[in-house]
Amino acid sequence: MMRSAIVFIALGLATSVVAKEHDYQRGVLMKMESTKCGFAENGSKTMAGEIFGTDGQHQKTRDLLCQEYVLQSDRIVFHIRPRDEKHPVLLPVGETAQFRLDKDKMLLKVPELDNKEHEYIVVSMAPRTDVANSESARKPN
Repeated sequence: MMRSAIVFIALGLATSVVAKEHDYQRGVLMKMESTKCGFAENGSKTMAGEIFGTDGQHQKTRDLLCQEYVLQSDRIVFHIRPRDEKHPVLLPVGETAQFRLDKDKMLLKVPELDNKEHEYIVVSMAPRTDVANSESARKPN
């Protein structure tokens, strides 16, 4: 009885480990740019302005900048932004990254960094033009 329970537990652990493995694509982090992604406003209302209905509010506005990375895979160039805007992870440009697309997000990990999956939003993607040009040059007419 005890032996069969140990076998079932071992099989359960083995299948859970196999289920967590994913097929990752590879790409190179080509560059990182700071792009405008909104505004931050700091305002202060005075008590007199609230009571008398006057506009005694002073606002300071400034642009918010977000990290936007260019990830180049075999066939596609992705522009991605971190999903966690408050605590973005700084990725090493020029390194190889592993990624997979899951529903509406990209899960990316860099083995040289911390080998953890980080969530990113795909802002845009386009086919690589250099690959299309080299493939058409190889095809005989």
